[in-house]
Order: sequence, then C-alpha cells, then structure tokens
Amino acid sequence: MTERIVSFVMSGGVGSRLWPLSREDNPKQFHDLSGDGSMLAKTLRRLTARPEGETPIFLIASERHAERVRADLAGLDLAGGGPLFEPTGRNTAAAVALATLRTLSEFGDSLVLVVPSDHEISTAKQFWQSVEAGCAAANAGRLVVFGIKPTQPETGYGYIEVAAESGGTFDVSRFVEKPDLATAQNYLQAGTFYWNTGIFLFRAGAMRDAFAAFQPDIWQATEAAYKAATSDLSGLYMPLELYAAIPSNSIDYAIMERAKDIAMVPAGFRWNDLGSWQSLLDVGPADDQGNVVIGDVVAIDCENSYIRGEGRLLSAIGMKDVAIVSTSDATFVAPVSHSQHVKKIVEQLEKSGRLETRFTPAHDRVIESGAWRRRVHHWLFQETLPLWSTSGVDERHGGFHEALGLDASPLMKPKRMRTMARQVYAFAVAKARGWDGPADRLISHGIDFMAGKGRTDKGGWVRTLNVDGSVADATEDAYDHSCVLLALAHAHMSGNPDALRLGEETFAFLDAHLEDSRMTGFLETSNGEGERRSNPHMHLLEAFMAWHQATGERAHLRRAARIIDLFRSHFFDPDSWTLGEYFDAEWKPSSGEKGSWTEPGHHFEWASLLVDFAGRSGQAELSGFARKLYASAIANGLNRATGLAYGAVSRQGLPLDLVSRSWPQAEAVKAAIALDGSGGPNLKPEIEARVGRLFRWHIDPAPLGLWIDRIDERGRPLASDVPASIFYHLVCALTQYLDGTVERES
Repeated sequence: MTERIVSFVMSGGVGSRLWPLSREDNPKQFHDLSGDGSMLAKTLRRLTARPEGETPIFLIASERHAERVRADLAGLDLAGGGPLFEPTGRNTAAAVALATLRTLSEFGDSLVLVVPSDHEISTAKQFWQSVEAGCAAANAGRLVVFGIKPTQPETGYGYIEVAAESGGTFDVSRFVEKPDLATAQNYLQAGTFYWNTGIFLFRAGAMRDAFAAFQPDIWQATEAAYKAATSDLSGLYMPLELYAAIPSNSIDYAIMERAKDIAMVPAGFRWNDLGSWQSLLDVGPADDQGNVVIGDVVAIDCENSYIRGEGRLLSAIGMKDVAIVSTSDATFVAPVSHSQHVKKIVEQLEKSGRLETRFTPAHDRVIESGAWRRRVHHWLFQETLPLWSTSGVDERHGGFHEALGLDASPLMKPKRMRTMARQVYAFAVAKARGWDGPADRLISHGIDFMAGKGRTDKGGWVRTLNVDGSVADATEDAYDHSCVLLALAHAHMSGNPDALRLGEETFAFLDAHLEDSRMTGFLETSNGEGERRSNPHMHLLEAFMAWHQATGERAHLRRAARIIDLFRSHFFDPDSWTLGEYFDAEWKPSSGEKGSWTEPGHHFEWASLLVDFAGRSGQAELSGFARKLYASAIANGLNRATGLAYGAVSRQGLPLDLVSRSWPQAEAVKAAIALDGSGGPNLKPEIEARVGRLFRWHIDPAPLGLWIDRIDERGRPLASDVPASIFYHLVCALTQYLDGTVERES
C-alpha cells in the first residue's frame, strides 16, 4: 500500500521581487503568470494529482488573504485538509513547525511534504516521481530536500552542495546562500552543486526532534499558538498574541543548516521559482524576437525583453534585454540582468513611506470614487445634523448634552468643555459646507454657555460642568483648551462676533500658564501635574492651523512648527513607524506597557495634520512621515475580522485594546483623503473602503442620526449610549469626503 503523505503549501510570502505586480495585499502566488490559473491554484492542483496514495492537503496562508485563498480552493478536493491561517507572518520555520504539529495531532508520525505556493512546476507526474524517490530516506528519519541541476550561473537561487550518492539520493554537505556571479560560475563548473527548490520531505517525528535539538523556543511558541487555535468551516485560526510571540526565522537558518544527515533527491521535474522578471522571460510565450509581451503593448524593434502593461497603452521602441512592467500606479524599468534587484526599489519605497508596495489598485475590486456620496450627504444633512441640532441641545441649562441614548433621548451627564467646544466646531463646519439649519444660533448658544459658565479666574477654561452649568472640575487642561481654540477659530470664520476676542484671551492664558517653561511643548494642566502625552499636542497643532486658516497670521504656524519639532524628536519612532502616547517629564517613553502603547486612530489623525502642515509650511518631507504613520496603522492596527482600527496596539503590533471605536474609522477616512492628494498612490479606492466600513459597522446598524460607538473584536456592538464628542470627528471626515468627490450621475 502506498504510504500517506500529508502535504502543506506555504503561501505567506509577498513576492517583492515581482513588484510592481506583486504587492503585500496581492502577492505573487495569487497572480496568473502563465495563463492557466494562479500560482497557488496550480500548486494545489499538482498536489491533488498524486497517482495513488492518501494525500491530505493543507494550506498555510496569511489571514489577510483568506478571501483569495477560498477562491483558489473552490472546487478542489483537499482529501481532508484545509487552510491554516497565520494572523501575522513569522517566516518559514514557524510554518514548518505548524505543519509538523498538525500532522502529529491528526495523522501521527506520517510523512510530511512542504512546498512553496509560488513555483512553476509544469510536470506533475515527474514531480510526484521525485517525491516518492525520497520516501525511503525520509522513512529512515532523514530530512529530505530536492535539488535542480543548474543549467546556468544563477545568482537568484540558494544552492545545495552534495557529496556521496546512494540509491538515488545524495548526502548534503552544506547549504549556500545566493552567490555572486563569479561564485555561481564556479558552482556550475564544480558539478556538485544544485539549486535549492525549497521543497522538504520528512517524518513528522524527525522534524519535531530537529526543533527540539536546535530551536525549542520556536517549537514551544508554535505549539502554544496551535493548541489555542479555533476552527470553523473556513479553516484554522491562531490567536494573534500567541502566534506573534513565535521567533521569526527561516527553516533554512533554523534547522536545515544545523541538522546532520540530510538527504537530497535530484529533481526530475522542470522547475522555476518565478522570482524575477528574468525568470518570467525564460518561461513565458516568446515572439520571434524573444520578447514576452503581455497586455495593451506596442513593441517595435525590441529583443529579448519582458514587456507587460496593465491598464493604459504601453509602447516601446528599440529595447533589448530589458524588463518593463507598468501597472495603473507604477512603472518599473531595468535590464533583465538586474531584475533580481527589485527588492532595493521596494526597500527604498518603504523607507520613504510610499504605499505602492502595499496596495494594489485593481478595478475589479474597487468601488468607484464617490460611490458613498449620496448616502453620506443624506446621513449628514437629513438625519444627523437635524437630530443633534435639536435633541442634542440643552435649551434649559445651556450648552449641549454630553450624550444621547440610542432612543435619541438626552442623558443627564456632566458636560465636558471639550464636548461643548466640539459641538460648536461641528455646527460651524456644517454651516461652511452649506447646511441651512440654525448654525449661527447654535454656535452662539454654545459659546455663551462656555464663556458664561466655564471660565477660570486666570482666564482659562474649566474641564467639566454639571448639567445645570455649575463647575464640576475647574482643572485647566491642555486638551480642553485645544478643543476650545479649534471651536473658536471656526466660529470666527463663521462670523461669530465673540470668537476672536475669546481666542486671543485663550492664547494669552496658554502662553502664561500651560506652556512648559523649558519650551518643550505644553503641560497637561496649569498646575503641571500628570504624565506628558502626545495627544493634547496633536489637538493644539490642529487648533493652531485652524487659527492660521482663520487669520492668515504666520505666528500660528510658528506655534504649530514647535509641535512638529516635538513630533520629529520625541513622538515618532523611526524604526517601527509608530507614534508614542505616554512620556515622562523629559519626553522619554513611559515605563511598562504605557511606553509601548500606540493608537491607530491617532496615527491617522497625525497623518492628515502632517500633510496639512506640509502644505502650509512647504516642509514636503512631512508627507513621508504621514505615509509611514498610515502604513503602520493599516499593517498592524486593524482587526482582521472587521477591518476596523483597534483602540490600541503595541509598537510591535500586538493588540492592547481590542475595542474598535467610531472615531478612529473617521480619522482613517481623513488620513486617506489627505494622502491621496500628497503625491503618493491613488488612494480613492481606499477612501471608499474606509467610508464603507464606517457605515457598515458604526452607522448603518444605529437608529437614524446616531451611531454605534464601540464594536468588540468579533464585530458585536458594545454601545449603550452615543457620545456627543464623536460628532465632530464624523462631521469633519464626511464633509471632507463630500468636498473631495464629485456628484455622480444617476
């Protein structure tokens, strides 16, 4: 009876050597590069083509690609296998450990075959003949690899050096990294070197023993994540916090270069890892001049070139031995002999915060720009502003209600100064965007309440008022003053007669009582108590730029520039592209968890503010910081189930607050809008997706004019009331969306 072989396909890579086609959200294995299906689908079909013998097939893939994986699995019989989803990438050692654990738990000490998902192997029969040839060595407890006899000095592959041969298998002397050209030529002449296919065959028990001997920490961490996994019909899911704790290492470094008595089977199949544009030129359908031409391309007098156009017409004349790849947002040109070096371009783009390496503008997966416009306009002007301009106003005691119930009834809560100010701001912005409601009356109503009840003896503003307007907390807080300044700037622009005077008085208080005497930002409160936080400074930056907009006075930009300096020198971490929240008096990160606490929502807020300041000041490099903040928040700060931003994550991307609130989703819309106009990629599809998620999870499930503020990690609503302080986030983001989109014809 033919022995069972449990097969695992590794599909976690990004394939950056095929940029700009292959990207983080749509890597190489999901592309159809040779006309007969995606690389992943072809790999799975090859594994199902084993002539005889039980072959359960599993797929180890990134959770973010779950939908693409399910599409490629459709119609395939995996013989009892299925997907194992990684919540974050931890390299190939973790994937092999996971494959081994799955086999041991379900099939015992069976043979395990591990293959990459993105290699071109066109001969399934010869593939399986080679695998079967390695079974005897694997059954004897040896780890088995498969090598390809080199046909040219290739610098893009790893090599295997072999020694003695016995029964069709060779003893492995050593593994060699990708060589330079001269070394590769020596390997070719020596005759004892093979290209390493990255395919492994072994008994599950033998690999378990190898991990125990060489990498017990990887094994133990993977085992902990596997034991805590949950499964449903779509696959097995590991918990992020446990899987992220696995040390990241490749199986080659972790095990294969350390293990003894490794066997190599010379592969009897045609193989290409399609890891460069040169490799696609080698295997593609060439014309009489040796060109591979794909897409809407006109090529005249070209030779031995790979020319691929996706979207607009691509034309080339007199090109020889070059790769030209053009997508809708990027073009790559290089001699094919240099096509192994694409990673250098990708690294440069990522260092500068460009998003073209992460997102793929694909027309078949994109909503048309402005698709949400009608819904957004109706919700703002027909549902929300009418509700909050009536039910949200405290006509008896003054000011605005701090929160409404989900039945739109006012909740009798203390009134925070920041909330009063934000409501004034929201109505001023609505007026500027053409709202025909009683904006002037509401702005005056709010300012009269704030100024009449909430001033301090020193000329500042109190933190909290009771419902009746009596002072509940007289603390003079920098955060509240930033909100007051923002509101007064927009009230002044809307024509309020008191706003300019009150703004000048507030600036005088700020300078006298909240500015740090060492000229390093602002204190949390006028008495100097409390941890230092970046968040009040962000809102002061927002307020200073609003006053610059309102008055044109460059003094406000100079104030803003000092906060930008703090951002550069203390708030932003250039290694992780993250923004710190909590600091000590010397602006060093706080100790413990607070020191690594980052909030995706604040990353989005800072991103849009940095782009705004860059436009006003001419400091164009700030847009690069903005892109980095946005990229890190998207990469590490989103709940994989809902696509919503978490409340907080560590600098390493581990979730610290699993709740998704409505305001970070609104700020993500603003950030995408700002970045879309800052010289980077076309983010209009991203804007539509962000608006869509905001409505899908927070707005559409709520009663008219309200929103669900808090969503748990599984998408379930947690809100019992609707905080008024969120209104300004939503009004600002959605009016910017309306400003940036064009009315579509019905």
